Amino acid sequence: MTNMQLDSSDSKRVAPAKPVSQADAGPQDAAAQDWTARKERGCLAALRVMAWIARTFGRTASRLVLYPVTLYYVLTATDACRASRAYLSRVHGRPARWREVFGHVHAFASVVLDRVYFLLGHGEKFDIRVVSDAYMESDVAEREEGVFLMGAHMGSFEVVRMISRKHDSLKLVLLMYEENARKIGALLSAINPDAQQEIVPLGNLSAMLTVKDRLAQGALVGVLADRSLGQEKISMLPFLGVPAPFAQGPFRMAAMMRRPVYLMMGLYLGGNRYDIHIERIADFTDAPDGTRRNREEQVNAAMAHYVSRLEHFARLAPFNWFNFYDFWQGNDR
Repeated sequence: MTNMQLDSSDSKRVAPAKPVSQADAGPQDAAAQDWTARKERGCLAALRVMAWIARTFGRTASRLVLYPVTLYYVLTATDACRASRAYLSRVHGRPARWREVFGHVHAFASVVLDRVYFLLGHGEKFDIRVVSDAYMESDVAEREEGVFLMGAHMGSFEVVRMISRKHDSLKLVLLMYEENARKIGALLSAINPDAQQEIVPLGNLSAMLTVKDRLAQGALVGVLADRSLGQEKISMLPFLGVPAPFAQGPFRMAAMMRRPVYLMMGLYLGGNRYDIHIERIADFTDAPDGTRRNREEQVNAAMAHYVSRLEHFARLAPFNWFNFYDFWQGNDR
């Protein structure tokens, strides 16, 4: 059986930093979009490979196979490993060692492998601990309304989705950009047909209505909020000491829907262990209408709090950061 421990504790609140700068509108840098596109293709390819390995060898043998796979990746994926080295150097405050880059890539491979087992519902293979603050129960159970879960490309979001599928009272849907939703949805459906039904594609008019309906039904609406794509408005916020672009869209949506916002991190701790951290970072439920300036300040404060906690978890479990591209877009040079 899965070792499910639920710790309820008030998370330490970090005073939100102010945005360094803010982009009013316009497309992201073309190179940034290319990095993101290549990253998504890489994730899909990795998931296909891991699905085959998982089904062919089983988890114990598959974890042994990960070592040569990781070595091959470290020796051939020059750009990704350069990004890993830059990130780890910034986290540790010194030049990253080769074995640390190897460990970073191996952690990513391990999480992708485990994603297959989570999709198949094999939670009994894992030791999973859930750490949530005192607000979660009141926001979901007492109000019987949904909340937003803001995640990141850090650790595993799939472990949370697996838990929600095993509990009828927890309904989780994941928001994705339409093209990514189509590609990933098709692959997830091949592994577990139920998984595709939990994805809501963004980029069309019906998406907002779907989100509103899901929230009214008490669903947890998850979105990975650490990347920006296309024509989005962004905020440049300090992350690990250097300004980085973060999309405003997810937080503007939460403000418009007047719902609480939680940070969700499914951190991989090695072996079969995962810690799921859930803590409230904003609550737009009773936010006054106010002026446009007031709404901007509320969104900015929520984003700054999100990024400050993202940095906290990056330092706590640095190998869980899975943005293998120039996340700062050259600002750290």
